[in-house]
Amino acid sequence: MTAEQTGLRIQEALDALAGSGAEQAAEQLVRELMEFYGEGLARLVPELPPPALSRLLDDPAVAGLLILHELHPEDVDTRIRRALDSLPEPLEVLGFEPAAGTLRLRRTASGCGCGEAEVEAALACHAPEVTSLELERAPQLLQIGTRPPLAAEAR
Repeated sequence: MTAEQTGLRIQEALDALAGSGAEQAAEQLVRELMEFYGEGLARLVPELPPPALSRLLDDPAVAGLLILHELHPEDVDTRIRRALDSLPEPLEVLGFEPAAGTLRLRRTASGCGCGEAEVEAALACHAPEVTSLELERAPQLLQIGTRPPLAAEAR
């Protein structure tokens, strides 16, 4: 389960409690648990050897937890690259505007085409700072051949 899916489930549970008076207690419970888990992770992460931590950063659940608790050791550009590297199609980063949360990407000519939802899911896990995606197609190359003229054209 991803951090995004977990967040949605928690929000659904809180919404179900809305208006019952238990909503405030449930929100306080979530805050307390988040603080507890965050403190534990903050102590654990620095103790991990770099190769082990690097492998764990590819795991969506681990990456999501570290981002949620602001403990992820990589900057946003590195996390965007990690997310894109997890996709079957290579994508070229044209630019990221942090203030707007907009990431501009270009599909490569050789790519078969990931769905936009697949790209958004990978980014949501590793780089939730990306809130808007602009996906361009690579320009198609014109292939010029040197075949001889057809018999009908030669006459």
